[in-house]
Amino acid sequence: MKLYKAYAKVNVFLKVTGMRDNYHEIISRFMRVDSLYDELSFVPKEESEFKIYGNFSCQTNQNTIYKAYFALKQATGSESLEKLMRSHGVDVKKSIPAFAGLGGGSSDAATYLKMCNEVLHLGLSLNDLARIGLKVGADVPFFIYGYKSANVSGIGEIVEEFDEESLDFEVFTPDIQISTPKVYQIYRDDFYAPIDGFKTDKLKKMSSKEILKSMRADEANDLFKPALQAYKDLKKHYQHGWHFSGSGSSFFRVKEK
Repeated sequence: MKLYKAYAKVNVFLKVTGMRDNYHEIISRFMRVDSLYDELSFVPKEESEFKIYGNFSCQTNQNTIYKAYFALKQATGSESLEKLMRSHGVDVKKSIPAFAGLGGGSSDAATYLKMCNEVLHLGLSLNDLARIGLKVGADVPFFIYGYKSANVSGIGEIVEEFDEESLDFEVFTPDIQISTPKVYQIYRDDFYAPIDGFKTDKLKKMSSKEILKSMRADEANDLFKPALQAYKDLKKHYQHGWHFSGSGSSFFRVKEK
């Protein structure tokens, strides 16, 4: 069966711009990591229940792929989708670490939605898929669009392609499982300082290379200090010149040519 690549991403910068209900609104530059990806494929199976094959620590109903299936089924009512998932499982060769700020779960969900759309000829546009994906997770729309680099804002639903050269990243993920809700809670309690529209516009126009050269990890990512406060061991793994992705725990830097 055809293999589909679900790429990782890094957050070149991540700044909070405000609150919407219980959600934090952000502005962030997402950049695809071409050297790090999971591989997904449909594989025939005997049992009728929904199956995901791969190295996952969560229950099937907690998996983003299952949530994507459920959201797609709700949105389309497709009988062919149900038929496909009765006869086939989703095989996932995991390379992107979980709880790492690299978007692995979101990328898997987005890739699954695109696989179903292609295989079943559902005829959904990328915008349709992004709307369905947003029900699964805030980062899913970025992966649906497949951009190499994009400015992502709102709670993740506004994805604007950013035209720039691709960067080759070195990624290091310490063995620390970070809870994104916990990091945001600490940010809200102890560090809340949303940036204004002027700074937002300036960041949106800067190249990723420029941002990584001119800003430290804590300047570029509002979640770095809250993550350090919540997970004391994280400090042992931080090295000067590296940046912090999402709510962590991954660090990254541009590979030296």
